[in-house]
Amino acid sequence: MVFRKLKIFLEMIRFEHTVFALPFAYVGALLVHRAVPALSDLGWLTLAMVGARTAAMSLNRIIDRDIDAKNPRTSGRALPRGLLSVAEVYVYALVSLALLAWSAYHLSRLAFQLFPVAVAVLYFYSYVKRFSWLSHLVLGAADGLAPLGAWVALAGRFAPAAWFLFGGVMFWVAGFDVIYALDDYHFDRAERLHSIPARFGVPVSLAVSAWLHGAAVLCFGAAGAVLHLGAFYWLGVVVAAVILVHEHRLVTPRDLSRAGVAFFNLNGILSVLMLVFTVADVFLPWKVF
Repeated sequence: MVFRKLKIFLEMIRFEHTVFALPFAYVGALLVHRAVPALSDLGWLTLAMVGARTAAMSLNRIIDRDIDAKNPRTSGRALPRGLLSVAEVYVYALVSLALLAWSAYHLSRLAFQLFPVAVAVLYFYSYVKRFSWLSHLVLGAADGLAPLGAWVALAGRFAPAAWFLFGGVMFWVAGFDVIYALDDYHFDRAERLHSIPARFGVPVSLAVSAWLHGAAVLCFGAAGAVLHLGAFYWLGVVVAAVILVHEHRLVTPRDLSRAGVAFFNLNGILSVLMLVFTVADVFLPWKVF
């Protein structure tokens, strides 16, 4: 019974989609000292990321349960169907927040001090679409905390490069979230929910998404320039740009059927490849400048 409930919960929060932000947390950790952090730090960082995303998704499912029940795309989720109770999901959320706090405590004093800020962002996101189409950027900022938080946790301070990584992830996630929101275009308008597609329509939304992704590439490039990173990192930025261009060729105003491919497959690949090229740059520092 317990394992069946846990399986339902993990399916509900799409636990496998942790792949979007976790690699960028490792990117931030690797670039602090251009070296692989201690295994203990990597372990606590991984637990912090798992706790943060699990808490964020749990709270989102609780806060949005009434909206999810009305939306044909989400009505099959665990809470609308009664497969899990609100109390049960709250337990998962609280345990995840405790895991995040405990991990932050073991990483650094500053990381633990900033724990309430992270929780506020994770909690606030789910309400933004009720009053502003900037919800995509707030979601992006929540995921952007992955490299920024990793940097702060290991360095004990902020740095320009960390903010550029934050901006890169924020704009990247916001850009593909706009594409993802196209699936709910009609529902959001009918329910008076705020999103860029609901506010501006499909063609403008795709253009905004492209501009956001362009800003993401510039931010990743700015991080590389500030840190004087080598050719492998820059190759990763180029590959990320190519993936995003391909993503926008898949989804057009006339054909939105492949938005799922663009959202899930390509963005997961982009995140992992950025980590792979960063690892290569740390171990094989072939300098461009």
